[in-house]
Amino acid sequence: MNSKQRVQAAIARQPVDMVPLGFYAVDHDTVERVVGHPTYVRNKIGIQIALWEGRRAEVAESLKKDTVAFYRQIDCADILLPKEAQILPPADYEPDPPRRIAEDRWEDRRGRIYQAVEHANEIQCVYDPTEGQETFTAAQFEGPVEATPPDPSIFEVFDYVVRELGEERYIAGTTGGVTALTRLGGTEQGLMMYALEPEVVLAANRHSVAAQNARDEYYIRGGVPGVLMEQDMAGTNAPLISPKMFREMCLPFLRERIAHVKRFVPQVIFHNCGNNIPLMEMFIEAGVDCYQSLQTTAGMEVGWLKERYGDRLAFWGGVPVEALIAGTPEEVRQAVRTAMERGAPGGGFILGPSHSIAKNTRYENFMALLDEFVKLRVRYAG
Repeated sequence: MNSKQRVQAAIARQPVDMVPLGFYAVDHDTVERVVGHPTYVRNKIGIQIALWEGRRAEVAESLKKDTVAFYRQIDCADILLPKEAQILPPADYEPDPPRRIAEDRWEDRRGRIYQAVEHANEIQCVYDPTEGQETFTAAQFEGPVEATPPDPSIFEVFDYVVRELGEERYIAGTTGGVTALTRLGGTEQGLMMYALEPEVVLAANRHSVAAQNARDEYYIRGGVPGVLMEQDMAGTNAPLISPKMFREMCLPFLRERIAHVKRFVPQVIFHNCGNNIPLMEMFIEAGVDCYQSLQTTAGMEVGWLKERYGDRLAFWGGVPVEALIAGTPEEVRQAVRTAMERGAPGGGFILGPSHSIAKNTRYENFMALLDEFVKLRVRYAG
């Protein structure tokens, strides 16, 4: 089996010759150690500043060459997602940059304040004067939906990586999006609306699904064996809304989205952080094939999940990201062994971190993960 075949079989819960490996995403500090020079790959602060400054071509070239170079070096990784090979603004993109108001702060034309947060590898909106003040009505989500074909250059990086690596590796593609758990006006306002204005939430969900369905034909690129869909729906203790409310107000739209996506590709990988155990049966019912982001600190332990849902759902993860950032190499090796022992029996398993190879992952820990995995990947495939 090559990597693509191996992952396809694992997601289909069929026998594999070796347990597959994937990372969801690898942030730039780890990528730089592997390729030997600075990169824009998953350097979210650097990318945003470069785009604001009109250096889009520079970003695209780095993302293309360095993503391919990284995965050619890390040849034991079987699956990669469109996180490194991200969609960019069009080639003729003209930036409208915010005004720098401090070394690591910016203000845009609407008065929103953005802060660079190095440890999180993010530029985050820390102040929005309009947050919670917008009103929504069901009427504004009525009417036909049409999708304008996007400029093909937005897929420049992704298409390049597929051409270079897609014959051997499983590269999951993008879609027109997924919004099963609509949060109009932000999380706080949006969740309150489920109780106070459910008719507006339902109208927004209908509109979102129609728009996303219309975009699929452009965003699901030819030749990909599956896609990544992602939306976080839970905290560390429980889902953001009750299972009953999710079934009534969200599940029909998630089911419709996945059914539409499967007109183009056979496999859907679903990334969803938090403790989603009360929703797992509904994810299966909706048509999810592989669940990624097994947040161990939220109770999403791979062995427990496999025992209950492994006959209907593949799982990807198992190694706590906290061990990769703050643990020792031996602790990471033990985490790999535990994940393989708990997740691999019976198939339907891809080893990976509980989220990603996040910023500040210790390089020696990343290397320990790879080394221990390679030692065990055949042993646990049977």
